[in-house]
Amino acid sequence: MIDSLLETANVRVIGEGLDHLRYLRELTLESNVMGGMVHDAKIAAICKAHGVSELWTCDRDYSRFPDLKTCNPCEPGYVRKQH
Repeated sequence: MIDSLLETANVRVIGEGLDHLRYLRELTLESNVMGGMVHDAKIAAICKAHGVSELWTCDRDYSRFPDLKTCNPCEPGYVRKQH
């Protein structure tokens, strides 16, 4: 299944880049993140570095990062917006 996903033309794998620690530092300081929230900040930093503007998640903790819009596709009545 993962191989099929990776072969899809519009899928791009992202991860930590050279500027990751800069973004992580900014987010942890701006949002007063500590402990287990650092993992969320790490994901938000990766998204920020790669220009991701919307994260699909059921985790409400990402509201700490106002530059990253979240969308919960598990909510009743969710309809995916066409881009």
